[in-house]
Amino acid sequence: MLSKFIQQLRKKHDMTQEFLASELGISRPTYMKIENGEQDLSLPQAQKMAGLFNIGFDDFVHSMDGSPVVDIENAKKQKVKKQTVRILLPAAKLDKFKEVLLYVLGKIGSKPNVGESLINKLLYFIDFDYYEKYEEQLIGAIYIKNHYGPTPCELIKVVQDMKDHGEIEEVKSKYFSFDQKKYLPLRKPNLALFSAQEIEHIDDVLNRLSDKSATEMSRYSHEDIPWKVHADGEKISYETVFYRDEKYSVRSYDDEL
Repeated sequence: MLSKFIQQLRKKHDMTQEFLASELGISRPTYMKIENGEQDLSLPQAQKMAGLFNIGFDDFVHSMDGSPVVDIENAKKQKVKKQTVRILLPAAKLDKFKEVLLYVLGKIGSKPNVGESLINKLLYFIDFDYYEKYEEQLIGAIYIKNHYGPTPCELIKVVQDMKDHGEIEEVKSKYFSFDQKKYLPLRKPNLALFSAQEIEHIDDVLNRLSDKSATEMSRYSHEDIPWKVHADGEKISYETVFYRDEKYSVRSYDDEL
């Protein structure tokens, strides 16, 4: 829990509540609400505190003082060094990844604007929007920040494996004057691995975003808080979806009050 983690860091660094409250520009009673879990941090406050405790923002929001856990399903069991991208999801998650990819390709893969670049971003929004809505993983892939937008680390391996097993076909094409790599499905997805809620969610993301060009989608992803607050090459924290602004948030927080 982040509030308890903040208490531990404050004591570890021998800082007082008054000092941290002053640094955050709030009163001590307000700060105490944060440590008691009664008030959430704003994004600037979270970034400020991570700096004060001299740990990465990603580690801070994951309540970790050290190397980040990158295996979503076995988060408490497996740790790796920062910036490591040679990561494999558990077998069950990889299977889910494949079926989601097949479902997406079956729905929109034949559209002229849909190439590998757009697929990267669509998978990101499928994963991160679902996490914001339900606080659960859908695929749970690992995404890193690169120049063109968020990229799932496992996609290259998943695509190669699916090509080897005759599940998808890679096609070279052009979209206007741009070279484009497309993937077309060669079998139907196993819908038994999806809940009705997951299918509805994926359809919603595709309906909202799949008509964008790769350039439009890249620009759109660059304004999303999870992408903005991380450094190039850094693993994007799922927890940062809860700091999204109104333009990108897909959860109605007012209904929860």
